Amino acid sequence: MTRNTELAARAARVIPGGVNSGLRRMPWPIAIASAHGAHFTDADGTEYLDYHAAFGPVLLGHNHPRVNAAVRAVTGCLDITGIGVTEGEVELAETIQRHVPSAERVLLTNTGNEATFAALRLARAVTGRTKIIKFQGTYHGWHDAVAMNVLSPPEKLGRHDPLTSGMAPGIVEQTIVLPFNDIEAVDGAVQHHGEQIAAMIVETIPHNMGCVPPRPGFLHALRDICTRHGIVLIFDEVITGFRHGIGGYQKIAGVTPDLSTFAKAMANGYPIAAIVGRADMMDRFGPGGGVFFAGTYNGHPVGVAAALATIAELEDGSVHRHCFALAERLAAGLRQIAHDLGIPLTVAQFGSIFTPYFLDGPVERYDDLLANHTARDLYFRRAMCERGIFMLPVALKRSHVSAAHTNADIDRTLETARDVLRAMPA
Repeated sequence: MTRNTELAARAARVIPGGVNSGLRRMPWPIAIASAHGAHFTDADGTEYLDYHAAFGPVLLGHNHPRVNAAVRAVTGCLDITGIGVTEGEVELAETIQRHVPSAERVLLTNTGNEATFAALRLARAVTGRTKIIKFQGTYHGWHDAVAMNVLSPPEKLGRHDPLTSGMAPGIVEQTIVLPFNDIEAVDGAVQHHGEQIAAMIVETIPHNMGCVPPRPGFLHALRDICTRHGIVLIFDEVITGFRHGIGGYQKIAGVTPDLSTFAKAMANGYPIAAIVGRADMMDRFGPGGGVFFAGTYNGHPVGVAAALATIAELEDGSVHRHCFALAERLAAGLRQIAHDLGIPLTVAQFGSIFTPYFLDGPVERYDDLLANHTARDLYFRRAMCERGIFMLPVALKRSHVSAAHTNADIDRTLETARDVLRAMPA
């Protein structure tokens, strides 16, 4: 019995499914022993070049020395007191406010799930309405209002497709699901339900279905519709925030939402999240504002220190330039290899994120992904993992480049990909 097998078996006896988050379960037993830079090593000593990046938080590379140093420094003088505020919390809120266009006020919490939950509650309180709009293929957490219609099968498009049993039907029914990048569908839904819609929540780039950038003008049109109809526009930047730009994708797009949520890359993998937005709305979370917001670990010194150190690393722009250039080179290389071998492959890429789709043509909405050749997708990912290049072996899932990746890593990845694609069964 290998160490991976032994630990997986032990986990299965005490942890439901053997993992503490559903998508962590792999097709083979694996336990992680260490991680550094662009690599992690399993319990049997196998080292992987990591493009998974823990679903995206790891932007600087695993165990970044200056982020870790900041965490060690704060744990020497602070743990948690649960009263008042720390200087670090104030400094982080000021830093986010300085960089993010929508951040007139900032509240810290621990996960993107908590942040989107709070944003929707606030929108309902502000508007006095109950319905919300989300888009097919996007993911905003596992609470009942949004845990639906992510990677849906064709027969479930156009109707509610819950991610889980146990959801309250009354809450699910308040959610309207629309196709991404279809402004006519949005306009029609708002014309029909406008007086009932509290919020429109959108991944600025829906990375939970890989990498599907918004069409030019789409986010601007959402902003205009929400303004005209009194709907709260929420940008879910849990993935895009800080990874694509220090001001979030909203700064790149030039569109300012009413509320935004951040997590993942803002602290290079340490747990922290934020909800930010307009002062007149966010102040409703304060005493007397009528909207409850709490959490024992909100603004925990460890996450705050990691976030401040991570943002400091991003401020000169060199990290983003490095990651973007490597991701562009990798995506272009994969396209060329597939072309040379006559394999239908579309590689979508923005910033440091890329996703190979085994289909022809551009991808602009979830429906386009129904043409993806799932068997080829899974074969490619698993074969790359078997050769030490870790891309999450789940169809349509995105990959990430970090500041720790090098040109030599890209060379190795492309050489391996050529071997894998050349050997791919017809």
